[in-house]
Amino acid sequence: MNRSVNPIILKRTIKNIPVLEVVQKELKSEKIPVVIYYHGWQTSKELVLTQGRKMAKKGMRVLLPDAMNHGERKQPVSKIPSFTFWSSIYGNLFEFDTLIEHLRKRELLSDKLAVGGVSMGGMTTCALLAKHPEITGGICLMGSPAPPEYGKEISRRAQEYHYKLPDDYFDLISWVNHYDLSMHPEKLAGRPLFFWHGEKDEKIPYQQVAKFVEKNKDESYGKGIVFRASSEKRHMVEVPLMEEAAEFLSDMMESTLQ
Repeated sequence: MNRSVNPIILKRTIKNIPVLEVVQKELKSEKIPVVIYYHGWQTSKELVLTQGRKMAKKGMRVLLPDAMNHGERKQPVSKIPSFTFWSSIYGNLFEFDTLIEHLRKRELLSDKLAVGGVSMGGMTTCALLAKHPEITGGICLMGSPAPPEYGKEISRRAQEYHYKLPDDYFDLISWVNHYDLSMHPEKLAGRPLFFWHGEKDEKIPYQQVAKFVEKNKDESYGKGIVFRASSEKRHMVEVPLMEEAAEFLSDMMESTLQ
């Protein structure tokens, strides 16, 4: 794909969603592959801008939205444990179609459409892949493809630290069952999905990803799974990983052109 040294960064508000659009200047008005890339918990779109630039340099249009309660939409975290977290993912899922419609109206929506993200953004990615067959593939860095399992992890930690969750906590987050890629891995349908996780991740358990990969990588619907792991890394994304993820997306987009 065409490459440029310095992609431009366009600041947009799509409905009420603050977004950075990163694209090579000469491709600004072209229908090129699209990536919607989601930031992590308690960060912002600006903190995934380096990743966005790396993808844009490979000829893709990258949208970096602020999740609800984050970035320009920053709100205090609720004192009810995990309420703000789940609400933020829910917002990402609800707003996905708004971003797609924005591109469609600009006549820039490519049939080569990827999603990706870090941590909470990685969980968003897997959830979207469970519901949207039109997505070409994705990148999940330090996220979980099993949101109900992560809900159980939150419950376990709440008990450990004596935080009070609502008695009907699992009913309140029951919507995540409909976005659980681990329970419906066939919905991946062979699409490319790049996972990276550190074994010493202290926030999102490495085992949730490792279990998913081991169970599904040899199935026909899991043939596109790529898993990179580190025995030493914790919950952190470093530049070489960003470059590998961008290369994965670039290769994926080019293969769909053939």
